[in-house]
Amino acid sequence: MRVLHVAAEVFPLVKTGGLADVVAALPVALAHAGADVRLVLPGMPQMLDAVLHAKPVIDLGACFGAARVRLLRGRMPGTQLPVYLVDAPLLYRRGGGPYQSADGAEWPDNLQRYGLLGWVAAQLGAGELDAGWRPDIVHAHDWHAALSCAYLRAHASDAVRSVYTVHNLAYQGLFPHEDSALLGLSSNFMSADGLEYHGQLSFMKAGLKFADRITTVSPTYAREIATHEFGCGLDGVIRGRGNVVSGILNGIDPEVWDPAADTAVAQRYSLDQPEGKAVCKAALQKEFGLPVDASAPLLIAISRLSSQKGLDLILSALPQWVEQGAQLVVQGAGDAALEAAFRMAAAAHPAHVAVHIGYDENRAHRLMAGGDMIVVPSRFEPCGLTQLYGLRYGTLPIVRRVGGLADTVVDAHTATLADGTATGFAFDHASAFDLGAAVLRAIAAWRDKAGWRTMMARAMAEDFSWQGPAMQYLKLYEEARHGD
Repeated sequence: MRVLHVAAEVFPLVKTGGLADVVAALPVALAHAGADVRLVLPGMPQMLDAVLHAKPVIDLGACFGAARVRLLRGRMPGTQLPVYLVDAPLLYRRGGGPYQSADGAEWPDNLQRYGLLGWVAAQLGAGELDAGWRPDIVHAHDWHAALSCAYLRAHASDAVRSVYTVHNLAYQGLFPHEDSALLGLSSNFMSADGLEYHGQLSFMKAGLKFADRITTVSPTYAREIATHEFGCGLDGVIRGRGNVVSGILNGIDPEVWDPAADTAVAQRYSLDQPEGKAVCKAALQKEFGLPVDASAPLLIAISRLSSQKGLDLILSALPQWVEQGAQLVVQGAGDAALEAAFRMAAAAHPAHVAVHIGYDENRAHRLMAGGDMIVVPSRFEPCGLTQLYGLRYGTLPIVRRVGGLADTVVDAHTATLADGTATGFAFDHASAFDLGAAVLRAIAAWRDKAGWRTMMARAMAEDFSWQGPAMQYLKLYEEARHGD
């Protein structure tokens, strides 16, 4: 099975969120399972600098507003997987992020930048660019890669099938309809049966309409996005494709996230030797200027600071936690008002609250190792990875029961505590009251040290590696190839 993954980011080269982690890990897991896997990525400076032994495959000339476009092929650092880079200096070689400039403004030519990525992926899928290799499946990730599904449909080739994964339906890649000519697709693709979405163009809709199979990153989220509440205006399109929509839970890389081998933490620890976690907690308290106090429950949050992630709920519930003697350490960036509010909370409660605005991968590992609990109160969450890291590190998650959070955390209540299946704490409503109640339950459980150790052991024993999801994807690819 030959599989081409199409994405805008990959860890550790370019990362804005969990998408990069998935694109880094899933192809490797597929390769370990016997698939012939390659990636195609936009030629951003970080990609060009890191990919090994990149050599030209073909010169594509001028297209999508770029004076010169080349396709390069090299190897991913670390994994050695083959990777294609779309080298278009005018579109990709710039500072800032993959979607925005340094000041947070969307790049005005994102339509051309990610239209080109999708077009190149489709040309590779159709066998037009690399005579030595042609995929059976083009697997496109999120709106940035969604046009590949439309271009493949336009090519009308039966030799390759497409799979489209929705990582977050809220980010849809919307552009002015009058720019449709820049994409080079016929007018029927720009109608309501194609990319048109309330007078705009939706790249996300291209994937939903034209992919042979659609996946989301958890089974619960696959059901949720077909509803008005979670469908972000596309629920009707999704219901119309219901027979080809499924959810496959994301995994994590157990080598990157492993407390027994983590070089970023103060002391390594494991399920069999958990003593080092206390050392990590004390080191984290010291690092963030909090009192080093083993008797204080330490909550952490590692998140984009946004309403979607429910970070405002944490602020509303915080005074109650402080009264309980709890500490909170937050790492994240995003909404300016939330950033300011967390800074104010830290200033108001210096013995209980500490904040790092920004993201640092090593610091994230130290938080995960040092925390007693991780708070993930998302209003919606396609899959979520931080709760999986928390389980792996014995930092028990407190989550809202939505999306992948519902699929991965077993709430601690009388029955699950009795049968030993509890791994965290879940609540239903996106309210400070419900979140606060869940945290109070968690703090009470934490004070029962023997019971907490049992829950930690269960959580750390969970297998959320990519091996299982990779086998599910291989089965899906076979179904797509044969039209099952």
